[in-house]
Amino acid sequence: MGVALAVAISLPSGVAAEIFMYRSPDGSIHFSNAPAKRGYRKFSNHHRGFAPRRIVDRPHHTAFDGIISDVAGREGVDPALVKAVIRAESGFVPTARSPKGALGLMQLMPSTAKMHNVWRAFDPNQNIAGGVKHLSMLLERYRGNERLALAAYNAGGGAVQRHGGVPPYRETIEYIQRVFRYRDHYRAQF
Repeated sequence: MGVALAVAISLPSGVAAEIFMYRSPDGSIHFSNAPAKRGYRKFSNHHRGFAPRRIVDRPHHTAFDGIISDVAGREGVDPALVKAVIRAESGFVPTARSPKGALGLMQLMPSTAKMHNVWRAFDPNQNIAGGVKHLSMLLERYRGNERLALAAYNAGGGAVQRHGGVPPYRETIEYIQRVFRYRDHYRAQF
């Protein structure tokens, strides 16, 4: 599961749950129905000003390019896709932790980290290596279909299997769109 939803959502009318929103310093937008930290405010589906913005790179967005290039090259994964996943998952924050327990730059669940021999999930080298191995495994499982691999990365392989493709989860659909948008932006860098 990703840490952030970087796009504004529109809620169907009649939704009773309260949704809270937080915009982090890197510009990504986080939504929660149970905010775990300060800075969240109530979100209204009629709120203006939180439409997706153009991609703006900040200096820290290049901090991990060397690791990304090396690991992606070894695993045969598009480095622009890896960087896009990192941006969507953690916003380039090595110590990111999701409410569901995903850790680090590529938001590895503890079981996924263990599967790929990542013992220090907040270490950028280990986290990226484990995340790229996992992404490579998913790309192989889905015969190079990036949409299905990203859906499995976000929602889990079981959800992809149950639904016979990309699960109809708003978060997953928006996640895939966001990653592809970031990937297209980063392709010029690699």
